[in-house]
Amino acid sequence: MKVFLCRPRGFCAGVERAIETVERALTKFGRPVYVRHEIVHNKVVVRDLEQKGARFVDDLADVPAGSHVIFSAHGVAPTVFAQAKQLHLHAIDATCPLVTKVHVESKRFAARGFTILLIGHADHVEVEGVVGEAPDRTIVVATAEEAERVQVPDPARVAVLTQTTLSVDEAMRVMAVLKRRFPQLHTPRKEDICYATTNRQMAVKSLRGKVDVWLVIGDPMSSNSNRLRELGADSGVPAWLVLGPDEIQEQWLHGMGSIGITSGASTPEGSVAAVVQRLRALGATSVEEVDGIPETIEFSLPLEVR
Repeated sequence: MKVFLCRPRGFCAGVERAIETVERALTKFGRPVYVRHEIVHNKVVVRDLEQKGARFVDDLADVPAGSHVIFSAHGVAPTVFAQAKQLHLHAIDATCPLVTKVHVESKRFAARGFTILLIGHADHVEVEGVVGEAPDRTIVVATAEEAERVQVPDPARVAVLTQTTLSVDEAMRVMAVLKRRFPQLHTPRKEDICYATTNRQMAVKSLRGKVDVWLVIGDPMSSNSNRLRELGADSGVPAWLVLGPDEIQEQWLHGMGSIGITSGASTPEGSVAAVVQRLRALGATSVEEVDGIPETIEFSLPLEVR
């Protein structure tokens, strides 16, 4: 049984920035530091930060006045910043800069009077934050079927944005429908789906036909991890999403000659190493790293923790 280990995998620059923001805030301001929502969608990361002194909350009302609160990599609506100010909290914005770009585009299109069609999943926290920039002008469109049905006040004044962690192929299908239906559709100056999402999906595609089963290491809440699992399954082989080695079931591997492994952009490398160790114990004879697109992007930290 051979293991193919995709590169790139794991932490992207936005996730690294968010985690380091929490760690530096703990060092600078002391324990506890509060974080609204999971800083990134990975329970292993969250548990590690909790042990270091971070406290995760869903409601800013649960944060004591005067405390430091960090907003997650997924971004928040302007109303959340306003609430933090009203509650006398010291807000630190750890939003991924590529998500911030989508927020800026939303404000720009809204100021010009456009209806904004946001390709994404309405229940995802990133989408909730972007919608909050212009809630009266934004319509979330998840599928090509929804794109066929969506109605807008003025078809000549429509813009499109995209959640950063979508399936590239699915987003292109939705975009194609919107461009056909709205020939004057305004698009962002630069692609919204982030480089890390695209690179990890391309790495999985490169192994199509070479693996008998996929293991995607990531959290069930992670959008980009779920898209990787779907992409693996689309190649016609079983594909499983696991947080770590304990979730692997031996029967998944029976009769399999090769296993493909990748991990979502919020998955620590330690989780990958633990899965590989588990596979060796189950009979994996070799592990081959499969090179993809090198990633060298780095983002500067928020001013408050530099």
